[in-house]
Amino acid sequence: MFNIVLINPEIPQNTGNVARSVISQKCTLHLVKPIGFRIDDSSLKRAGLDYWQFVDLKVWESTDEFFMSNDIERMHFFSKKGAVRYDQADYSKGDFLVFGPESTGLDSQTLAKYLNKTRYIPMPDERVRSINLSSAVSVALFEAMRQNGFFNKNA
Repeated sequence: MFNIVLINPEIPQNTGNVARSVISQKCTLHLVKPIGFRIDDSSLKRAGLDYWQFVDLKVWESTDEFFMSNDIERMHFFSKKGAVRYDQADYSKGDFLVFGPESTGLDSQTLAKYLNKTRYIPMPDERVRSINLSSAVSVALFEAMRQNGFFNKNA
């Protein structure tokens, strides 16, 4: 369906929650190193319950390796500083939904380089720095799936 990309994820529980969403929607999860925990860490398994073995997982050694190996034109970069509201972007099956680390988000260089491909989820209360990573992934993924008719009974 879609590719969910976590660049330098830091919190195993978030990654475990994302993995559950990825599995439930038949997507691929891409983890880009460095990762702030071991993939076999018990807290990651606990967050993903007993589903981790079913994750369609690709692990990349660096952002450079990931970007050189995949089509940038198929990527949507999510950030509080994004240019296009998430539900006003067009998503196609196979696109990459890219998210940065929990503590910093995507770096300013990436955001500037791909500004027209950046997306944001509205947060009217400016006291909130960001929404939870796994929540943001779910919002974006389900919008992409909705646009592509994956929730229709005949889909």
